[in-house]
Amino acid sequence: MQRFGPTLSYSALILLSAVFLSGCSNGSGDGGSTTGGSSETPSAEGRAEPVEARGTIGFSALTLKNPFFKIIADSMTEAGKANGFEVLVNDAERDVNEQSKHIDNYIAQGVAAIVLNPADRIAIGPAIRKANEAGIPVFTCDLQCAADDAKVAGHIGTDNYQGGRLAGEAMIEALGDAGGDVLVLHFKQANSCVLRVQGFSEVLAEHNKDRDSGKVTVVSELEGGGLRDEGFKAASDALQAHQNLRGIFAINDPSALGAWTALKQAEKLDQVTIIGFDGQLEGKQAILEGKIYADPIQFPKKMGVVSVQNIVKYLDGDEYEEVALIPTAIYKKADAEKDPELQQSPTSSTTPVTPGEVPAIDVFKSPG
Repeated sequence: MQRFGPTLSYSALILLSAVFLSGCSNGSGDGGSTTGGSSETPSAEGRAEPVEARGTIGFSALTLKNPFFKIIADSMTEAGKANGFEVLVNDAERDVNEQSKHIDNYIAQGVAAIVLNPADRIAIGPAIRKANEAGIPVFTCDLQCAADDAKVAGHIGTDNYQGGRLAGEAMIEALGDAGGDVLVLHFKQANSCVLRVQGFSEVLAEHNKDRDSGKVTVVSELEGGGLRDEGFKAASDALQAHQNLRGIFAINDPSALGAWTALKQAEKLDQVTIIGFDGQLEGKQAILEGKIYADPIQFPKKMGVVSVQNIVKYLDGDEYEEVALIPTAIYKKADAEKDPELQQSPTSSTTPVTPGEVPAIDVFKSPG
């Protein structure tokens, strides 16, 4: 089975998204639901009508210190409002015990559905099983659950394996014929990061096979925590242990930016190339400034919207894709130079969608 889609550029994905939206958006919802950014739906006379209240969605985010998860929370809140849901957002702060408490509270409150970015892909299992026993559907977003006997009603996320392969290709390109030693800043609690590093490592292994020179070799995998300060510390330690380091693959933008600060402090900016992951605004800006070479970028706004869309379909008894993976797109300086998002100061972390709008998810769907 093919495990990753074709390599697509950022510009190509944006063009495909625009074509898909222009061809599929309409004034009627999908299966009677809406995925809009307003709690009111225009009537035939043009008047705004309130959406019928449908209850509460509990969302336990991995960490709201990472802007990526804040974007998911904001887009989910907006889409939930458009569909008659109040979205209760809590910050698990990367602590599976704290996230388990969130689930207990959601069960006690009798929420209509629960959405998680699992803080630990295995240890979150018992808490999810409690929700299963209470008859409350659990959906995961971005990060998947890998625990046995924990039923997840649906997942929307990134094709992280494919993204990891793009990251590996970008590292090989950046280091050129000379190759060199590479550090991986990991976050092994998250299944998404495990898949990213797997894809990255497999591309490097394919590159190195039957090669006597120019190999790109991972000499260390360190816990970067997915945060800037922890990424800085891990990269600083690695630079002390591996003086000839030439590349760093960081599993997200915050840890990549922490690594950049470590390189600057060690005066090794010219020696070491950073590949990140995510495509957050600050990551894109860093690519524009030459701090990061490239990112496989994700689409967090779609994740929040589609999570709500799937909840609506589940509750209405309609069919939906239980596991949907969005391929990443490689994003480099040339993309940053023409990216309209970098030409304006963002006033909001999410863009409202209109009632009846169909998110551009199907065009990005990965096979298998």
